[in-house]
Amino acid sequence: MTTIPALIPVEDFYALPLRSRALLSPDGTRIAYLAPWRGRLNVFVRDVDSDWSTPDLEDGSATPAARRVTSETRRNIDQFFWSIDGSYLLFEQDTDGDENWHLHRVDPTKPEEPAVDLTPYYGVRLIGAQLQPDRPGTVAVQLNKRRADLIDLFDLDLATGELTLVAENPGEVISWLRVQGRVLAFTIEEGGDHLLSEWCKAEMRTIARFPSTDILLGVLPAVPTPDGTGLWIGSSRGTDRTRLVRLDLFTGEEVEVDNHPMFDLDTPRPETDPRFPSSLILNQATGELLGARYLGQRQEVHALTTHFAEVLPQLAELSDGDLSHVSCDTEAQHWVIEFTHDRDPGVTWYYDHTTRQARLLFRPFPHLDPTQLAPVTPITLTARDGLPLPCHLTLPCGLEPRDLPTVLLVHGGPWYRDSWGFDPEVQLLANRGYAVLQVNFRGSTGYGKAHFEAGIGEFAGRMHDDLIDALDWAIDRGLTDPERVAIYGCSYGGYAALVGAAFTPDRFAAAISYTGMSDLVDLVEGVVPFARRAVENSYLRHIGDPEIPEQRADMLARSPISRVDDIIAPVLLIHGANDVRVHRRNSDRVAEALRARGREVEYLLNEAEGHWFINPESNIELYGRLESFLAKHLGHASK
Repeated sequence: MTTIPALIPVEDFYALPLRSRALLSPDGTRIAYLAPWRGRLNVFVRDVDSDWSTPDLEDGSATPAARRVTSETRRNIDQFFWSIDGSYLLFEQDTDGDENWHLHRVDPTKPEEPAVDLTPYYGVRLIGAQLQPDRPGTVAVQLNKRRADLIDLFDLDLATGELTLVAENPGEVISWLRVQGRVLAFTIEEGGDHLLSEWCKAEMRTIARFPSTDILLGVLPAVPTPDGTGLWIGSSRGTDRTRLVRLDLFTGEEVEVDNHPMFDLDTPRPETDPRFPSSLILNQATGELLGARYLGQRQEVHALTTHFAEVLPQLAELSDGDLSHVSCDTEAQHWVIEFTHDRDPGVTWYYDHTTRQARLLFRPFPHLDPTQLAPVTPITLTARDGLPLPCHLTLPCGLEPRDLPTVLLVHGGPWYRDSWGFDPEVQLLANRGYAVLQVNFRGSTGYGKAHFEAGIGEFAGRMHDDLIDALDWAIDRGLTDPERVAIYGCSYGGYAALVGAAFTPDRFAAAISYTGMSDLVDLVEGVVPFARRAVENSYLRHIGDPEIPEQRADMLARSPISRVDDIIAPVLLIHGANDVRVHRRNSDRVAEALRARGREVEYLLNEAEGHWFINPESNIELYGRLESFLAKHLGHASK
């Protein structure tokens, strides 16, 4: 008889990791990583040859082996990186989830000195920080410092903090790129075509045009070649799949560098979400392109240099998981590697290619036993109109897979995708006895242009039908009890949960919306000023333009706020008060309307968070509330 795993406390999934996100310095002698200090993740530095079995802190102070170089107590540090020459560590930080990121600098040789805010401008957002191998002491930054709706380009001297204007936005530029003394600008024409131009004394020379049908969020990735004559980009020009090409910056010609016969280059999700490694594997110190990632049911990595082709098999032997974040020294001989796995929250290794020796550095959550966690199984279903639907099914351990209470977990975006790997949300739900069904419905990225474009105009339409079709598949096979199904998601997934409760009220026993939009008009009209030019191919093309009366009416018809009267299932709303992507009024209005009608609704509003909750106490409260809500309305599977 199969042993039923013990219940794992919420805190075990959502407390801070022991350590995470290790990055090797360019000279290969030091490793920077995140570890807890005073309840927040901060940056620590160790020498490569230090004893990683020793603790990072003793009595609240750093140990001789581990040097703490940041002192954040308000919010976790999430994104950090070495400068090109390793002189500094840089990290980005916002205030309580407002996404007005600032760039900070610390000197790893002087841990006693406080971090320096290099962009100390109130209400101004760092939109991008580009390291330049040919200018190691300078970083190119994009800031909406002059006007909230315009992004200008600056050079930032890392030693002095001096900010020098390089290019002032004439009005239509949505992003900038520095390439060896040249300035490149991306713009969008009316109709959605993207242009790449060289900017020179406020004049624009067009280099390449990208049709609107090929571009969603921008040209991603867009990485300069080391010689400054080209860009490595993902392109679906003339194909259904996204390939890796080299774009010539003089002729605009695209030449294929690499492709996969079945899968897309793994973009745009990694380029817009730092939790995931970039689709391109680079030597950050030199800018050399080493490899490319493709993602089907599992990740595939293609080596693009002879040297990396020797290194990659050695790395693959360290884990049966998928390669996650990697970093190397300038010579690409020494490596720090992370892996992800469906039942293992990660493992970090150090590998020396000169000796072919590797050693385990740490596990971020050593208290979580992979044997007690549930396998995530990729499956492919068929929608009612014949469209293949890649999905992931996670069944609780130790229970017969029959008539299980089920959570239909909908990903955000919707221009995003679920993938095989460790997800604490999925594992928490499975540990509580719920089957978890995740659907890469039409409109999801990563499955080709046709799958993506099938989502145009289908909010609360066929995108929702795909979710219902996948749920029916699980019910027809006896896996799911149709009377005990909850629909839950974050951002677009929260919208989908409200659509499920309002548009198909007989299908769900409960709905949970985490920072979900209830009003599509409010969503589009509420886009932050500097991004309004950039949403033509996403929001306006896929959802609608609220300035056109017929489209505005259709958007409202597809908005859950217009059908609140039809909601009968209990609803849990979760929102960060500082959310700038989906304003809190989207949840406020639903809560007020349901309460006025006497419907059952719970509302968790966190005053210290934004679109995604970051701090551990926020997530522990969130998932504790979610657990109680599901137990009340779905019950527990017999354990």
